[in-house]
Amino acid sequence: MSLYLCVDCGGTKTAAAITNASGTIVGRGHGGPSNITYLTPKSFILAIKEAVTTALEATLPASTSSSERLAAQLPPIEDTPFAAAWFGISGADSPVAIARIALPLSDLLGLPLGPKLVIANDTHLLAAPVRMYPDVSNAVAVIGGTGSIAVSFKEVGGNIEEMGRVGGWGWILGDEGGGYDVGRETIRQILLEQDKASVTGVPLPPSTLIDSVLQRFGAQNVLEILTGVYLPDPVLGKVVPPDQVEAIHNHNREKRISKLPPLVFDAAFKHDDPLALNILKTSAGHLVDEVVMLLGDGIEPPTRAVKAAESVISFGGSLVGIEAYRKLILDDLAERGHVFRHVFFVDDAAATGASGLAAVFNPSSGS
Repeated sequence: MSLYLCVDCGGTKTAAAITNASGTIVGRGHGGPSNITYLTPKSFILAIKEAVTTALEATLPASTSSSERLAAQLPPIEDTPFAAAWFGISGADSPVAIARIALPLSDLLGLPLGPKLVIANDTHLLAAPVRMYPDVSNAVAVIGGTGSIAVSFKEVGGNIEEMGRVGGWGWILGDEGGGYDVGRETIRQILLEQDKASVTGVPLPPSTLIDSVLQRFGAQNVLEILTGVYLPDPVLGKVVPPDQVEAIHNHNREKRISKLPPLVFDAAFKHDDPLALNILKTSAGHLVDEVVMLLGDGIEPPTRAVKAAESVISFGGSLVGIEAYRKLILDDLAERGHVFRHVFFVDDAAATGASGLAAVFNPSSGS
C-alpha cells in the first residue's frame, strides 16, 4: 500500500485523512484532543492512534478478512502502509516539544524520522493555499478555534518557509481571538455591565446573551457566575451520570470558559444582541493585533514581515469558520490599512494536507 497520511491535531479533536498515491481521500478518522501543550506523550499518542487506526480501517474493503484487518493495526506488525505522513500539531511550538513526540509517532506508524515523517505546528497545514495562487508568494495562516495563533510563510523555490509567528501561547497566557478568549471576554464584559449598573442604579439592559450565560452557570444573578468560574476542577476518574455531563461543575475551569462561544455567536448573529457583537469585535481585534505584527506594524525593522497585498490569508478553526466572524477580522484589518490579495478558508486541513503530501511525493499524479 502507498498511503499518505495527514493528521490535524487540535485542542478539541484529532482529524486524520489518508489518500492514495493519486491524492484521493480513501480513509478518515477522528480522536480526542491532541494539543501537546496539555497532554503527556502517552495521552497524545493514544488520541493519534484512535484517529489514524479508524482512518486506516476505512481504507480496507468490506471483504477484508479479519487476519488482513489485524495486519493493518498500529504499530504495524510488518511493513508500514504509509509512504509518508504529515502531522500538524497544536502546541508543537519548539524543537523540544516536537522531540517529545517524534519517536513515539515514528514507532506508531513504522516510519523513520526524516523527510517522510513531517512534524510541525498545525498552522503549517494552512500554508498550502499559497501554491494555489500564482500572483502571491506569501501566506498568513490564522487559526481561531479552541486556541489561536498567526503565522506567516513565504514560498521559496517550491518550499514553504516560516517567516514569523505570533501567539499560540495557550489559554492561560493568550489564545487571542480563539474560544477561550471569546469566553473570557464574555464573562468580563457581563461583569463590567453589572459593575456599571451598581454605580448608576440602572438595571442591566435586556440581553439574550446574559440570559443564556446565567442559565449555563445555573446562576440567578451575574455575580453568581463567579462561583461557577472558580469552582475547583472535577475529580479525575469520577463517574458522572449522563444527565450531568454538561453541568458546569463537571467541566474543568478552562472548558467552562472555552465552551461559551456558541452562546455568543448565537446571540450576536441570530438575535442581534449588541453586547455579544461587541464581545466578538473585541476578540476579533485581539487576533488582528497578532496578524498586523506579521505585516510589520510596530516592528522595527520589519525585515521578515510580509505585505497583505502580496499574500493570501488562510483561515482554519471552528470560530473563524463562521463567515460573520471572519468578516469582523477582515474588516478590522482593512480599517488598519491591510487588505489581502486572496482570502481562503481551509475547512478540512487534514484532507488538504494529505492530498498535498501525495502531490509532493507523486508530482505526476496531478493532485
